[in-house]
Amino acid sequence: MISQLSRHCAVELQALPSRIGQVRRIVSAQLRYWHLDPLIDHAALGVTELLTNVHRHAEPDKTCTVEIELLLERLTVSVHDRDPRVPEIRNAEPFETGGRGLALVAAVSESWGVRPQGAGKVVWFTLPAPVPAAKLPTHPVYRAAAADPFPEVDPVTSVSGRASARTAFVG
Repeated sequence: MISQLSRHCAVELQALPSRIGQVRRIVSAQLRYWHLDPLIDHAALGVTELLTNVHRHAEPDKTCTVEIELLLERLTVSVHDRDPRVPEIRNAEPFETGGRGLALVAAVSESWGVRPQGAGKVVWFTLPAPVPAAKLPTHPVYRAAAADPFPEVDPVTSVSGRASARTAFVG
């Protein structure tokens, strides 16, 4: 069980190439702080693609806000910009160097979408948070019935106390 029901982090920025890498590192560090290391690669890829879309397509400016929120067992990463145009997944040609961003986001995420907000929009995706491992008990789970559950046995003698016929000595 996650001890906090909700965790939230937001960063406002200009979606410029130099800032995209910085925000990717911020998101990675925040997820590491929340002990969500298994989500770092997919979250970093998704936020990079969404910020690249803002950089390439957003009008009138490149100002945006990146938010990550962990609510119960779901991480939501969202990017809010001031451009009301809704992005669409398109089929990129095999040799094109762009046009696959939203398809990548769809491939690595559990779900994704777009919603209008104010004069712009929010593009978001979700990732399932890993279930925390059960804590190991600090006390023994089973107790031995005997005082010494594993008594030492002399390998040279049998249970009756006489020398065993199958005893072998090496050396």
